[in-house]
Amino acid sequence: MSSTSEHAKKEEILQTIEREKVKFIEMQFCDILGVVKTVSIPASQAEKAIDDGVYIDGSSILGYATIDESDMRTVPILDSFQIYPWTSDSPYKTARFMCQIYDHHGERFEGDPRYVLERMIEKAAAMGYNYNVGPEFEFFLFKLDENGDPKVAPNDRFGYFDLIPQDEGDMVRKEIMMYFDEMGYNVEAAHHEVAQGQHEVDMRYADALTVADRMLTLKYGIKTIARRHGLHATFMAKPLFGQNGSGMHVHQSLTDMQGNNVFYDPDGSYQLSKECCHYIGGTLKYAREMVSVLNSTVNSYKRLVPGYEAPCYVAWANRNRSSLIRVPAARKMGTRIELRNPDPTGNPYLMFAVMLAAGLRGIEEKVDPPAPMEQNIFAMDAKKREECGIESLPGDLEQAISATGRSEFMKEVLGEHIFGHYVHIKNEEWDEYRTFITDWEVHKYLHIY
Repeated sequence: MSSTSEHAKKEEILQTIEREKVKFIEMQFCDILGVVKTVSIPASQAEKAIDDGVYIDGSSILGYATIDESDMRTVPILDSFQIYPWTSDSPYKTARFMCQIYDHHGERFEGDPRYVLERMIEKAAAMGYNYNVGPEFEFFLFKLDENGDPKVAPNDRFGYFDLIPQDEGDMVRKEIMMYFDEMGYNVEAAHHEVAQGQHEVDMRYADALTVADRMLTLKYGIKTIARRHGLHATFMAKPLFGQNGSGMHVHQSLTDMQGNNVFYDPDGSYQLSKECCHYIGGTLKYAREMVSVLNSTVNSYKRLVPGYEAPCYVAWANRNRSSLIRVPAARKMGTRIELRNPDPTGNPYLMFAVMLAAGLRGIEEKVDPPAPMEQNIFAMDAKKREECGIESLPGDLEQAISATGRSEFMKEVLGEHIFGHYVHIKNEEWDEYRTFITDWEVHKYLHIY
C-alpha cells in the first residue's frame, strides 16, 4: 500500500470512528496456540496507534519472547478495521484492528504466527498462485451453572440438520449469521450438526490471510454471542464421550493471477490438473508431520478415531468421506480439495501455512498421489489397510509432536523460533496429561485394587 493510499485509508478510518461514535478499539493478535490476544485503547488514541502502533510485553505472550527481548509493537493492518456489530447499541461501541508484530529492532517478529502464513503466501505468489480456503466451522453450545461457569451439558438434544424450536441455541446461530454477514464474512450456511448441542457455520472461501483473520474474530464473536444468551460456546474437538467431535474441514484451491482455477483440467484424470494431483500428493506425504498443528491438543485425538466420521487414515477419494482428503464433485471454478482432519482448536495462521506448504512442496517435487480409495476405510481391518498402503495418522499428541519434531519440512515452514517453541509447549502439554490422574482411572481402579 502506497503512502498516499495509506494516508487516505487512515483518514477514512478516523472519519468512520467519529461518525459511528466508536468508543474503544481492540488491537488484536494471537499467541502461538491461536488464542486471541488484545490491547484495548480508547478511540481518541486511534490516530496515534495507526501511526506508531501499541507496545506490548512479548514475554507475557505464550511462545513469543524471553524477558530480555520483550519490548514489541502491535502495528494495525488498516484494511482489517471493523466495528463489532453486537456492540452497536452499547455505550462501549467497539472496533478492532488485526495487527502485525514487530520486535524491539523494528523488524517483523519471527514468532508472529501471521508472519508464517504471510511468508508462505508470498512463496505461492512467486510460483504464480493465489491460495484460497473455505473452512467449515463446528462448535458446541453448553449450559452454564448457577455461578456462570460452563457445564458439560448440551443446550439441546437434537441432531444433524434438525429444525429445532426457536430456543437460545437457535437464536445464537442466527445472530452469528446476521452479525458476521454485516461484517462482510459471507456466511453461506449454518445448521445443527450430528451431536447434541453441536452447530456448524460455513464461510465462503476467500484468500487464506483474510480467512485466518476472520477466524480469530469469529471465535471471539461466537463466544460473546453465546454468553449473551446464557450459553457457553466451545471449540474443543471432543467434549462429549460417545458423540461426534467438532472438526474444521478446510476446502482449498489455487487460482492463477488471472483468477483461473489451477486445480481444474477438463482433460485430466477426474478433471483434475497435474498441479491438483501433486498438491494432493504433497498433502498426503507430509500429513503425519503436520498433524500436530492441524490437531493441536491432547483432546484432538479423541476425535480422530473410527466410527465418528473423523478421518484417521492417510488416503484420498472423490466420494469417500472416510478418507483424509475428499475431492467434492464441483468442477471448473468449484474444483477444490477438502482436508478433513483439522479441528477448530488450532492456530489458523499456522494451520493454513502448513497446508499450503505441503501442497506447494508436492507441486515442486511432482509427488504423485496413490489411486483414490473409494472403499470405506473404517470397514477395513489392519491387514487390508496395509495391503492398500494406507497409513494411520498419529494416535495421540505424543506421536504427533514426535513426528513434527523430527521434520525438517516443518522446521522450514514454521521457522526455527516457532518450531522450537511449539514442540516444547506441546511436549509439556503431553507430559502434563500423561501424569494427570483422570476421573476414568479413579472410577475404573479405585474399588478394584
